[in-house]
Amino acid sequence: MSAGDTIPVIDLGPTLAGEPGALQQAAGQLRHALTEIGFYYIVNHGIPRDRIRAVYEQAARFHALPLDEKMKIRIDKHNVGYLPMKGDTLRTSVVQTVTRPNLNEALFVARDLPADHPDVLADKRFRSANQWPAELPGFRESVMGYCDAMERLVKKLVRLYAVALDLPPAWFDTAFEDFQYKLRMTHYPPQPETTPEDEFGIAPHTDTSFLTVLAPNEVPGLAIRKRNGEWMDAPAIPDAFVVNGGQLLLRWTNDRFLATPHRAINRSGGERYALAFFCDATIDWPIAAVPTCIGPDKPPKYPTTTYTDYMVAYQKRTYDLLQAAE
Repeated sequence: MSAGDTIPVIDLGPTLAGEPGALQQAAGQLRHALTEIGFYYIVNHGIPRDRIRAVYEQAARFHALPLDEKMKIRIDKHNVGYLPMKGDTLRTSVVQTVTRPNLNEALFVARDLPADHPDVLADKRFRSANQWPAELPGFRESVMGYCDAMERLVKKLVRLYAVALDLPPAWFDTAFEDFQYKLRMTHYPPQPETTPEDEFGIAPHTDTSFLTVLAPNEVPGLAIRKRNGEWMDAPAIPDAFVVNGGQLLLRWTNDRFLATPHRAINRSGGERYALAFFCDATIDWPIAAVPTCIGPDKPPKYPTTTYTDYMVAYQKRTYDLLQAAE
């Protein structure tokens, strides 16, 4: 079995405990994962099982609301709010020509900025206040508690990325001090066997993010595309998060690390929910290849950009609902 046929599992326990040499060992495992397959699992990550289960319960509560209630907070230009069923089409896919919208619905939540925050008052793109459902007591508190825990975890993960890229451990600390994140709380209805071959819960795509952390899921559906073009189901490992990189990771690493295409199809016969936590640097941080990924024989492959510029272009191509509103 080749290195690209299995998804590596990285035990974060020794690193989080500060054991000597653990950071370097885990970083080596991460380097292997992101150069060979583009996905890895993390275990002993410090996020309690009960907190994860509680957010899944909140996702189910939200998606059980009547459609007209959910549409009161429909997704906006800042990419927060409710995306209805078949509301996006992944025309940005690099591995398949996608014409059918995704068979899912989702609620997007970002950092919970107060209404009087300067960026909110200025209507700064992607720095808005969240949109919350009106009739779900405890929903906001549970979701933001999870996001806060994930933020702390990601700030530790980026140190592994720095060491894996032969940089000082603190290299990304400032860039990720107030980093951009989106939690996508997705509902996938069951897809019958008669579903057309080109209809997906979410079509083959690569993420946009520096890194994405997908919560442990007992309901199967995720598949990743190996480098030889074959598709491989991602097995469920109890309490393990799945982590991968996206298009902005390619820019940071000058294509040294992979952004691996993946898809989701719900053949479970029941409802499937997913919690994807997308993470990027501070909104105005210049995104360019790090020094260890460029040189005289390795010029930068991408122009420097920012989160805002990249995501404005992506959103225009992807979200059908926003196109209809323009």
